Amino acid sequence: MNPNLQKLHAYPFARLGGLLADLKPQQPPLSLALGEPQHRAPDFLVRAMQEEATLREGFGRYPATEGTIGLRTAISTFIAQRFTPARCDPDRHLLPVNGTREALFSVAQALADPGERPLAIIPNPFYQIYEGAALLAGLDIFYLNESSNNQWNAAPQALDTQTLKQVGLIYLCNPGNPHGRVLSEQDLTAWIQLSQTHRIPIICDECYSEIYDDEANPPPGLLTVAAQLGLSDFNLCLVFNSLSKRSNLPGLRSGFVAGDPKLIEAFRLYRTYHGSAMALHTQSVSTLAWQDEDHVVENRALYREKFQTFLSIVEPVWPMQRPSASFFLFPEIPVIRGLAPQDDEAFTRWLFEHAGIRVLPGSYLSREAEGVNPGAGHVRIALVEAEAQVEAAARRIVQAIAESS
Repeated sequence: MNPNLQKLHAYPFARLGGLLADLKPQQPPLSLALGEPQHRAPDFLVRAMQEEATLREGFGRYPATEGTIGLRTAISTFIAQRFTPARCDPDRHLLPVNGTREALFSVAQALADPGERPLAIIPNPFYQIYEGAALLAGLDIFYLNESSNNQWNAAPQALDTQTLKQVGLIYLCNPGNPHGRVLSEQDLTAWIQLSQTHRIPIICDECYSEIYDDEANPPPGLLTVAAQLGLSDFNLCLVFNSLSKRSNLPGLRSGFVAGDPKLIEAFRLYRTYHGSAMALHTQSVSTLAWQDEDHVVENRALYREKFQTFLSIVEPVWPMQRPSASFFLFPEIPVIRGLAPQDDEAFTRWLFEHAGIRVLPGSYLSREAEGVNPGAGHVRIALVEAEAQVEAAARRIVQAIAESS
């Protein structure tokens, strides 16, 4: 058995289930914990998946690891339009993957060299796949604390040279999960310059890049900044994105990795043995999804409406900061009579018991590093349900907090 399995932590939702298992909520349960998009899948994509010719081809052929040229071309066009001046050669810079989760995990298995560089840098708090990927690749982890004190944005300049000599992978998340922070072009420039100086690949999770508040100001991407810096071949830069959040297709398991062709080729070789080629009918529908922006604009509008609804209701009793991007809120917990300040587990239990609302403790999304757990005292709230449910949840929260005063 792989001894590194013993290093893995319980997944946040397994911990949440245990935390709430003994409670009987006073109202029917309503979850704001899981970041699973619930908007209706686009009709034109559902119809495309039902086409007999598409399904028969998909069922009847083994797919190639590198995917179809049609899908790779659609993705490269999306990148050129969304992340200009980046230009991706569909034959050199791209691979389709089965969602970002699978790829963010497996890329560490392909690229890590723990004998030479035994550390991975991951943001703290973080999406737990980064941690599991690094640990199972045999790496140790340097947790880079991001907190409200630094606006959830730890500067790379804080890393010392001796540490960086040991680092083999850097994981970034932009926009950030759980806090929705957006790295600026200046921030990304600093990370790329560090990567070039110390020869460290950047693994940048951009799966929330298409859910943002200001339609005229989309979050910058790593490939955009790399191209602006003259790295037209995206040296040591890889980005990961998918259709799960962008197109409300979490069950399709369809995404891409793009960037440095040397890293792409190494990852392609690994995936040839890994057996993770995307089914042809999934590729066909994915091609159509990457080619259409209208449904993505509509998707963003739905999230804006839900943020407005939720925040306007809870503001009088629990003020929260609206994030620049993503569909999460990550507020500090309010003061509740009888609860210890900053105890996010106790507050999560209290909220479930008194309002039936399930949220995720922030401490479950981070680790103690340098004497602090930067997620502690916060909860993650996912505004993925229909607006009526989001409004109902907000009103229950207000009622429960008001009654506790």
